[in-house]
Amino acid sequence: MRTATDNLILKLANSDEDIRAAQHLRYQVFVKELGGQGTLVDHDAQLERDEYDPYFDHLMLLDTDRGDDVRSQTIGVYRLLRDDMMPKVGRYYTEAEYDLTVLKNSGRKLMELGRSCLHADYRGGAAMYLLWNGLADYVREHGVEVLFGTASFHGTDIDALKESLSLLHHRHLAPNELRVRAVENHYQNMNLCAEDNLNRVKAMREVPALIKGYLRLGGFIGDGAFVDHDFNTVDVCLVMDTAKLNATQRSIYTRGA
Repeated sequence: MRTATDNLILKLANSDEDIRAAQHLRYQVFVKELGGQGTLVDHDAQLERDEYDPYFDHLMLLDTDRGDDVRSQTIGVYRLLRDDMMPKVGRYYTEAEYDLTVLKNSGRKLMELGRSCLHADYRGGAAMYLLWNGLADYVREHGVEVLFGTASFHGTDIDALKESLSLLHHRHLAPNELRVRAVENHYQNMNLCAEDNLNRVKAMREVPALIKGYLRLGGFIGDGAFVDHDFNTVDVCLVMDTAKLNATQRSIYTRGA
């Protein structure tokens, strides 16, 4: 556990109660706010959960001013799976949507990121930065070289998202050695508009903040999108090679190590 500010604390979940607190926040965001579903969602207990949760580390950001119990205090979460943890699961969560062969054959230290969310009251402030600082400590501790995971646009109307998806394809497509590809039976082409015809400012404005944050750090986008009707999202796969980041960018993830 590490104090980020006087009242904001970063920790890894270390109990069933902690994991349920993370799942509760995910329910508020992914189910109540965004309309997502899932076979293991517990509406009575307000938990967004799946079969992968027991095998992941759960990075949590708590605000101790919000109450006395961890469920009330949890304002941000990240779900983390290192490649040395993956064999217990059998595959990465992302593999339901993307072919990760190019990463798995790279011989590099991988980590999957997922289920990232913030309480609505903490968006646009320092909370995401604090979570990233916690992620930085974790990356440094475990020697992670490549981070990857899906991030989402809300809604499944491809026509409404075509300019933003096209901009990501034209300007931020991953290099070949990192270019994962959406699975064939669900592959959604992202090259939907010629680059010269894009209103680039508008297209980037409509890209979700989390995706823009990773792009600013030097992240890339995989080939193709995945339309997830269960979660009411269009997903892209973000990939970040920590060795390719410049010194300023790298410091966010390595804390100057």
